Amino acid sequence: MKLKGLRWWILALIGLATVVNYIDRNALAIMWPGISLDLQMNKSEYAFIVSCFTIAYAISQALSGKLFDAIGTRLGFVVSIVVWSISAAFHAAARGIMSFSIFRAFLGLGEAGNWPGAAKSNAEWFPVKERALAQGIFNAGASIGSIISAPLIAFLYGFIGWKATFILIGLLGLLWLIPWLWVNKKTPDAHPWLTVEERQYILDGQLQANPNDKGLSFKQILQHKQSWSILLSRFLLDPIWWLFVIWLPLYLSDKFHFDIKAIGAFAWFPYVGAMIGGIGGGWLSGLLLKKGWSVTKTRKSIVLLGGLFMFPALLTIISLNNPSYAMIAIFFALFGFQIIIGTIQTMPSDYLSGKAVGTLSGLGGFAANMGVLATTWMVPALTKTSYTPFFILAATLVPLGIAVLFIFSGRIEKIKLS
Repeated sequence: MKLKGLRWWILALIGLATVVNYIDRNALAIMWPGISLDLQMNKSEYAFIVSCFTIAYAISQALSGKLFDAIGTRLGFVVSIVVWSISAAFHAAARGIMSFSIFRAFLGLGEAGNWPGAAKSNAEWFPVKERALAQGIFNAGASIGSIISAPLIAFLYGFIGWKATFILIGLLGLLWLIPWLWVNKKTPDAHPWLTVEERQYILDGQLQANPNDKGLSFKQILQHKQSWSILLSRFLLDPIWWLFVIWLPLYLSDKFHFDIKAIGAFAWFPYVGAMIGGIGGGWLSGLLLKKGWSVTKTRKSIVLLGGLFMFPALLTIISLNNPSYAMIAIFFALFGFQIIIGTIQTMPSDYLSGKAVGTLSGLGGFAANMGVLATTWMVPALTKTSYTPFFILAATLVPLGIAVLFIFSGRIEKIKLS
């Protein structure tokens, strides 16, 4: 049996896993107004629970990159999705801050593997000129998950309550394992379903792996300033995305007095912009490379373009008191964010190859979550009387993140390893 376009089927399955990932992740925030009322919990306790997730997520991103490099993407995704799906279901048994924090931490341990796993899979299955588009499509899974999760979770909450909702969404990931294990049998060099033409296209379009790239330690990777361009930019920029993932439902509840049904009706819209930005940025990157632009010029131009959308959109939100207009401004902020982050997440495969890609991607995820952790603890204090400081913080991070990327990235090409 031969299946044309097999690489896109693999990508579609990873994108679907990401949809499930974000449904599981967003459920707590969307249902929090009801859960907090039921269990008599406050915003500071919510921040603590989220922080437990973030710490576990950060640690797991650093380690799961190594895990995927060691056991491969096929089994790596199995481990990740089993852990996070079971943890999501166990949220139904939570009774307070400690039990929620424990289950949330295990959710973070599992969910983190999705990102270094995707970066490694894209490096295996796609030629260089298609990787930004593949990463953009993969990232669209996060946006689609956020689009779906708000109305879906709000509906399920109203129909079966928060406990049964957690159990039901936990089952989704376990069902995903069936097509994943069936379709993703081997890597492109040995997959029996891959046509001769597609196999040659994939392998010819990849830069020749340097044997010295394989199995690099954290110390070896961190010796190169190019690695720091990814770590520092993600430390500064990723918190912007997470500020909305974690706090958007609470923003709508606090500022506009929305209930869970209203949150479900509004909170999905900005992620449409994120989905368009992720796919559009990847498509534009591929187009510019085909036109003869260098990888360096292409990647940096796309990052700058994303920033030109993000910065003014984040500042505009401050003056908006209409929820519809606020959602439009956040639409453009997340549109720009996904243009940028898809490019940055592609860069580990620009700099390294082989087993080092997953490791650098995982370190980037760790750095990102350290930034998220810092901002998460700031939000309850920043938003006591107004969300203005919240959006000023987000806007300030945009030029800082872009600046460190430009300073440390240099020429975007394979690092010459000694």
